[in-house]
Amino acid sequence: MDKKSGKFGFWSIVLLGINSIVGTGIFLLPNKAYSLIGSASLGVLFFDALLAGCMALCFAEVAGFFTRNGGPYLYAKYSLGNFFGYEVGVLKWIVVMIAWATMAVGFATALGAAFPFLSGEMMKNIIASAIILVLTIINIIGVNTTKILSNLITVSKLVPLIAFIVIGIFFVNGSHFTPVFPGGEYQGGTFASAAILLFFAYTGFEAIAVAAEDMENPKKNLPRAIIMTMIIVSILYMLILGISIGIMGTDLAHTQAPIQDAFGMILGPAGAYFVLAGTLLSMGGINMAQSFFGPRVCTSLSEDGMLPSVLSKRTPWNTPYVAAIVTAFFSILLTWTGSFATLAAISAVSRFTQYLPTCISVIIFRKKWADKERPYMIPFGVTIPVIAIVVSLWMLSQAQTSQLIWGFGGCIVVLPFYFIYLSKKRKGLIKESNTL
Repeated sequence: MDKKSGKFGFWSIVLLGINSIVGTGIFLLPNKAYSLIGSASLGVLFFDALLAGCMALCFAEVAGFFTRNGGPYLYAKYSLGNFFGYEVGVLKWIVVMIAWATMAVGFATALGAAFPFLSGEMMKNIIASAIILVLTIINIIGVNTTKILSNLITVSKLVPLIAFIVIGIFFVNGSHFTPVFPGGEYQGGTFASAAILLFFAYTGFEAIAVAAEDMENPKKNLPRAIIMTMIIVSILYMLILGISIGIMGTDLAHTQAPIQDAFGMILGPAGAYFVLAGTLLSMGGINMAQSFFGPRVCTSLSEDGMLPSVLSKRTPWNTPYVAAIVTAFFSILLTWTGSFATLAAISAVSRFTQYLPTCISVIIFRKKWADKERPYMIPFGVTIPVIAIVVSLWMLSQAQTSQLIWGFGGCIVVLPFYFIYLSKKRKGLIKESNTL
């Protein structure tokens, strides 16, 4: 962070982006991707990096118009209207709950892979539910762990990954990369399935652009930082996946904890437990962050009249306890619906409710607010947002029906609340801010 201005400098933005993206996905998804499309999963990762990069640039442009919190909700509201703004706003909370459930199940999955007596469907549900419950209690009590959490996540997630790359690259067997596809032949639809699954590993990139107002010279630094972040994360991901394939070969498709098991093949139990410790610390930290963030998203929406007012009730020490309990309840229910891979795909699909409206808003704002000053403008006209929209729609068209229902079902669920919100607004019970 720049000490003189108190704002994020270029490399601080890059670190923020890396911290926002690198999480549970890369620790647990290489095996699923490999089982779907083999060594070609490296190409899928590159494809997802390009898509995420295009979307991140869209966030960078539209974020420059606003000084208020709200992100995708504000972009949708001012470009597509109040209805879409409401849907995107409330769905933001739902997306957070799906993401938290995914991360809690990811923690339980990693733990079960290391200790077989903790594996199985029932134990997965118990562990994931316990994590959400305990962290919710800590949140309500009001324990301040933000600074410790940030440092913990930064160190715990990167150290084992970098160690794995530095050491593992010397144990790669080139023959493990052939055939490129499982069985030597491409199976139709597997590219799209793998792309949807691995896209979860890139989610979180939007945090880079949403914090634009706190950045030093965003017009210059933000686009470069986004590109640099995507390059670093993509190289990191591709090295991890490539080394995992090179060490384990076809065995990669049958492991629950790919990086842990691959490192264990090199260094024995010590290597496996080293990665396990980093994995659990990283996942635990991300779960804790969700326990703080989720209820506050809910409370913010409640205070704006989008959700029932009871959700904005706070403890004497200012903790949103009702929102915390409700968020935890639905997150726990979601943990019981499937495996980490299933939830990761649902989480990736649900994120498009935030990403697509933002990409569309770039095109609308280019005409609607043509005369407004922009800290940053995406080059090549509207080519990049159009590419992001078209590719996103193609990926969604290839998703499973169940993934779409879980990912977008919230759009229908929140409709009754919209009409309640609209009624309150017409009666003048909701005061909207005119500040962008």
